[in-house]
Amino acid sequence: MTTLPEQTQKKLGLVIDLDICVGCQACAVSCKEWNTGGYSAPLTDQEPYGADPSGAWLNRIHAYEVGDGSTSRTLHFPRSCLHCEEPDCVTVCPTGASYKREEDGIVLVNPDTCIGCKLCSWACPYGAREYDVDDGVMKKCTLCVDRIYNDNIAEEERIPACVRACPTGARHFGDIGNPESAVSKLVAERDGQDLLPEFGYKPVNKYLPPRSRKNIAGDESMTPTASEKVSSDTISADGHALSDRLFAWADRYLSR
Repeated sequence: MTTLPEQTQKKLGLVIDLDICVGCQACAVSCKEWNTGGYSAPLTDQEPYGADPSGAWLNRIHAYEVGDGSTSRTLHFPRSCLHCEEPDCVTVCPTGASYKREEDGIVLVNPDTCIGCKLCSWACPYGAREYDVDDGVMKKCTLCVDRIYNDNIAEEERIPACVRACPTGARHFGDIGNPESAVSKLVAERDGQDLLPEFGYKPVNKYLPPRSRKNIAGDESMTPTASEKVSSDTISADGHALSDRLFAWADRYLSR
């Protein structure tokens, strides 16, 4: 089985603002485009123009309707690898193909040693692993590792393709392990939350909960305060708090 580094020098990851994500799919499309020719290449498809197309996508976006009446809204929930600090997808790998980098905490898969056993996908509660049927190996978000360290492109382009493509600025990239970084300050300011924290995987990626909206009468719809936690004890799928309901849906969807 694969071992994890005792600690990583950095914790590179994404911060996703659920308040302003519009579900345009630009992040998913740019991810597909870059990684089809990059580290995970190719990301193959089966019957892309047929009645039942399928294929490997490293970033997916789900839409979720929350609230009632004038306070209702559509929330868009992007989902990809969270590059956890304690990822079981790494420790269950029998060949060492799935590993976590010591220098920056990025979780990767070595396609040369992956045998496609799918143990990592069964261990991941977030559904972040994609099995490429044509290649017979597992693939996943790489944080565009072949892009963020690429000296042959302009410095402002050395960010994940999904971040570069987002038209609303809902996606942010940086060292979340550094409390002085821009992303860490954003997480602290907006009470950034982990997905399914009760599992103990310590995801590096954070989600910024949606902020309150005013209905027609001028009343604010309910959203969690900084003191509220997203856990199996506090989440209620029937509640009216928007971010609570969103994470409850994600819990049910990703845990089934």
